[in-house]
Amino acid sequence: MIGAYLHTRGVAASAGLAVCAVLLMQAGEPQGPVVGTEVSTWMDKALQGAAVHAGVYVFTGVIVLLFTALYKLLFSPLELLKLPEDVGYLTEDGRSKARAANDVRRRRKTGDLPPVYPNGWYRVMDSHMLRKGDVRDVTMLGEQLAVFRGEDGKAYVVDAYCPHLGANLAVGGRVVGNCVECPFHGWQFRGDDGKCERIPYAEKVPDFAKVDTWPSCEVNGQILLWFHCDREDPQWTVPEQQEITKGEWVYRGRTEHFVNAHIQEIPENASDISHLSHLHTASIASGADLRYTNSKTWHFVRHDWKAQWAPESFPNNHCSQMLVKHALYVFGCHWPVLDLHVVARQVGPGVVLMRFDHSFLGSGVIMQGVTPVEPLLQCVSHTIFYQSNIPSPVPKFFLKAESIQFERDVMIWNNKRYISKPLLVKEDSAIQKHRRWYSQFYSDNSPRFQYQHDTLDF
Repeated sequence: MIGAYLHTRGVAASAGLAVCAVLLMQAGEPQGPVVGTEVSTWMDKALQGAAVHAGVYVFTGVIVLLFTALYKLLFSPLELLKLPEDVGYLTEDGRSKARAANDVRRRRKTGDLPPVYPNGWYRVMDSHMLRKGDVRDVTMLGEQLAVFRGEDGKAYVVDAYCPHLGANLAVGGRVVGNCVECPFHGWQFRGDDGKCERIPYAEKVPDFAKVDTWPSCEVNGQILLWFHCDREDPQWTVPEQQEITKGEWVYRGRTEHFVNAHIQEIPENASDISHLSHLHTASIASGADLRYTNSKTWHFVRHDWKAQWAPESFPNNHCSQMLVKHALYVFGCHWPVLDLHVVARQVGPGVVLMRFDHSFLGSGVIMQGVTPVEPLLQCVSHTIFYQSNIPSPVPKFFLKAESIQFERDVMIWNNKRYISKPLLVKEDSAIQKHRRWYSQFYSDNSPRFQYQHDTLDF
């Protein structure tokens, strides 16, 4: 969003300068033979006219820029999409962000890790990102997938590689009916069961010609994929937010970050209550770089957090809840206007629904999706839906604040080591309780981490 704004501003400024230059050149061309004092008079009038025209066009350009910025603020969703190397690394000694990130990935000790891909539902993408007839190439869970929306409007997820000669169905492929067509030889595979429906140059399609499919669903404006290491059918569903389905809450934006850590590290924060008062107390105005968050510049603004975490009971034992109360203090005085009550409900290993309510700023939900890209790289998205009658800047502010606080955690996760037997005190008891709860998403055949020298750099 910011990049688009800067691009627009640059284009407008360039256009304004070009117009001014043309006006000056046109004004500088005499319309007939002039001599002596007439030349001076003509030049003065020409310059005055050019200055007036230039001023008008500059003023108009500024107004256009202001209205563009105002429109984006009031009506455009906030979309902050960070690259894997953008957040959580120290770029000292003249190193680039990418080099710093890759150095950490190579040198950091991983620890004794749990299995890397727990069983559960994972976000693939937001629904509005896949229109009818679109095909997308997606990397997740260490797999290459082709995600497409058929003519019936349904989203399908299949293995990306054609079983014929290995072409990527999502790179140059197209949707035909409810099938995806291979760009190499035109083989067409159905989205529901993966069977090949047509081979344009063959008299008969072999019964065994098919591509593997993945169970998927669409709920709350997102496409989700079910993963189970033993290929078992989905064992639970992600609850539907009726306010989104009915249109009472509308899309206001999303953020996307990449975390260089084991997936379990991220939801485990919900049970680590003590880290809130140390890591997240500083004002969001102090930013996300932990070297400067405790700067005295913003020390007069402090966040106060009260939280508790607990697993849910059967039949929702795959869920847990974190209850959070937030208060803001300025110069030691409590500002009730920014008191927030948040219920963060984790559904399986990869989906969190953070519902919050405010006395007069309304209600909404931030949906966190934690999707493994590869064993130690997670794509974490935060998508916000908010009351349609609340001005857009309000939910966008909440999303931006969430992003800053989250990036503080990213700086920890990107550089830490997983400790399977941590040194804990009595006040940390919820962490072990969370690990026992989370272990239900692992099976005997869940994939384990294997160090690879050929992993891709950022």
